[in-house]
Amino acid sequence: MAPLGALYAFATARRIAKGTPVDPGVPVICVGNLSAGGTGKTPTVIALVERLIAKGHRPHVVSKGYGGSLIGPVQVDPTTHNASETGDEPLLISAFCPVWVSKDRVAGAQAAVQAGADVIFLDDGHQDPSLKKTLSIVVCDAKRGFGNGRPIPAGPLREPIGTGLARAQLLVTIGTETMQGAFDAAHGDQIRISRLAAHLAPLPTGMTWKNMRALAFAGIGYPDKFFASLREEGVEIIRTQALADHQPLDRRLMQRLLAEAKAASAQLVTTEKDAVRLPIDLQGQILAFPVRLQFQDEQALDQALSDAGL
Repeated sequence: MAPLGALYAFATARRIAKGTPVDPGVPVICVGNLSAGGTGKTPTVIALVERLIAKGHRPHVVSKGYGGSLIGPVQVDPTTHNASETGDEPLLISAFCPVWVSKDRVAGAQAAVQAGADVIFLDDGHQDPSLKKTLSIVVCDAKRGFGNGRPIPAGPLREPIGTGLARAQLLVTIGTETMQGAFDAAHGDQIRISRLAAHLAPLPTGMTWKNMRALAFAGIGYPDKFFASLREEGVEIIRTQALADHQPLDRRLMQRLLAEAKAASAQLVTTEKDAVRLPIDLQGQILAFPVRLQFQDEQALDQALSDAGL
């Protein structure tokens, strides 16, 4: 597969090189990755959006709405849109700030600025040259790292490590202290940009997860990360069900899982991103496990945002 991977990397590099970035008139923060899915982009966007709102900014997010039918630019309305229209990530993020779904990111950014955005977040887009980026952040799961370091289909990467990181100013690695150490051992000598360690922590909701019997399912890029987080909170998982990333959660599947959980005296549990794809009438029967990203060095994060004029 190595020759095919080299062709994939060449095509990506050529597309980026031929782009003519458009300046939308406000800072653009791109939160992307080098690997295909499952790195933690969405919780990173949410954490940064909340941080900038607290500083008095008006961030809007622009997304292509992967898995959704909207062409856009359309502002996501969580009271009328569903995940089949917008994609699950834009629908989830819309609870925190305005989100625009647009297959054309330039048009989406222009719509966001006209609506009052003073900073734009690109959810994904590191390999898209259409917009001029003020700050490019690459997100990586610390446990999986960059895999074997090879591009698709020989490995998990959209482009070579050195090439991708050369266009970024900040690398965020997400995982426990042990996972961060494993990332250092595997890739430390390849990192030439600033790096921030972070981890996902359960959002305090007053609910006790310890000793809960649960049947857990997830249709995200890296389901095992979710299952591990539940176990760390003391959840007794009777079975896990890994689904494809962004997989539609049809009623028959959900009713089967609900029946299985009920028969085992267990609670059906999933991720926040999966929860927005559930049929509305079933949402009250399935618990979402909310997590938020916490940065190890918040001063360094604020410095990176300050360097970007934010």
